Amino acid sequence: MSRTAVVDSHCHLDFPDFDGHVHQIVQNALDAGVERMVTICTRLHNEPKVRAIAEAHAPVFYAIGIHPMSVTEQPPVTVDQLVAYAAHPKMVAIGETGLDYHYTPDSAELQKSSLRVHIDAARETDLPLIIHARDADNDMAAILREGYQNGPFRCVMHCFSSTPELARAALDMGFYLSMSGIATFPKSQEVRDIFAAAPLDHILVETDSPYLAPKPFRGKRNEPAYTVHTAQVGADVFGVDYDTFAAATTANFDRLFSKARM
Repeated sequence: MSRTAVVDSHCHLDFPDFDGHVHQIVQNALDAGVERMVTICTRLHNEPKVRAIAEAHAPVFYAIGIHPMSVTEQPPVTVDQLVAYAAHPKMVAIGETGLDYHYTPDSAELQKSSLRVHIDAARETDLPLIIHARDADNDMAAILREGYQNGPFRCVMHCFSSTPELARAALDMGFYLSMSGIATFPKSQEVRDIFAAAPLDHILVETDSPYLAPKPFRGKRNEPAYTVHTAQVGADVFGVDYDTFAAATTANFDRLFSKARM
């Protein structure tokens, strides 16, 4: 008996780890019960490759943004640029964007400026914003609140592994938290506790592949098919069966990523 399908809300199919194997990776996902995937463009010059992957594979959609760790590599993106990209029928979200003070604290001011541009584009297009946050919780919460006060927008905190305070700030604005393979690691009880305290109707699942493979594949190349392993842990965290969790997170995905609804 087949299980309820899930969605990988965040992966990177354009990364070199998947070169020459994307068709098989997508098929692996479908075989595992992962019905859709959102592949994320993190640098504007990669947009043609990311778009081509989505155009070639019906279950794949894409998002465009400048990753906070990449803001010094290219000219700043503009709201108009992001809005123009959003015209494509399979471009379903803005990002990923955000703040990363762990690896790239020196570019903090550029990251903040870029984040604000992405927020404005998400509001203008009514597409969800995809947020990367690491070691920048106070600034992240402040900028998201500031942006929301200027006009509501939709948002997911991707690969959430920050503090309960940032989780609460995001949830208070109606944003979503996305569970990655980190939640399956034995030492991630604090992360699981944060998710357990959140409402199930604001939870997504993702791989962030090729990174962060869940148990039992930790340390290996991750791929969208492994979403099911994180979803099983998610079901355990929320005290529901797999099918209930899969159906709930897929409904959440359809509500947030409405352009990718089947």
